[in-house]
Amino acid sequence: MNILHIISSPRGKDSFSIKLGNEIVTRLSAKYPGSNVKVHNLTETHFPHLEEAHLHAFMTEPSKRTEAQATAIKHSDEAIAELQKADIIVIGAPMYNFGIHSTLKAWLDHVMRAGVTFKYGAEGPEGLLIGKKVYLAISSGGIYAEGPMRSFDFTEPYLTKALNFIGLDDITTYRVEGVAIPGIQENAFEKAVDTLAI
Repeated sequence: MNILHIISSPRGKDSFSIKLGNEIVTRLSAKYPGSNVKVHNLTETHFPHLEEAHLHAFMTEPSKRTEAQATAIKHSDEAIAELQKADIIVIGAPMYNFGIHSTLKAWLDHVMRAGVTFKYGAEGPEGLLIGKKVYLAISSGGIYAEGPMRSFDFTEPYLTKALNFIGLDDITTYRVEGVAIPGIQENAFEKAVDTLAI
């Protein structure tokens, strides 16, 4: 079993999304002995924001790409290859200002490629990364899964839609919430771990 763990938090050992993602990976490794785990920390290997050079490279046939275009598309090709190889994908996603961290958005921009991870057909777009399991490990200072702040959560809805678009439609979300709220933060992580069913 090939497990890909995507990390997008810049907080290192203090990150609850990383801690939760690690717990998910640990349980998956126990469930599937001998699994190969690949960790890709997006805060250590930055994906550049899409520029004209990237877009031209995406739209140029591989055999016709210039050396500059081959360089521009390298990050994208490598990230997509990781996804294609993975059987299970664990994505750590801390909530920043109601959405995902910019490192994760940049990664998505590089892996959502027409003709590679999705295609347009007569009946609309079709995702090409099929048959894979995804776990989202979301962390937030407040409570957004339910209650009055639920409509402010653009993390899970956006990730779900974006991943569905490229064929990743078997998604399970786990959350550690309230890590900034006194009286909740003390047991927030333990509560999240208790919800894991892997």
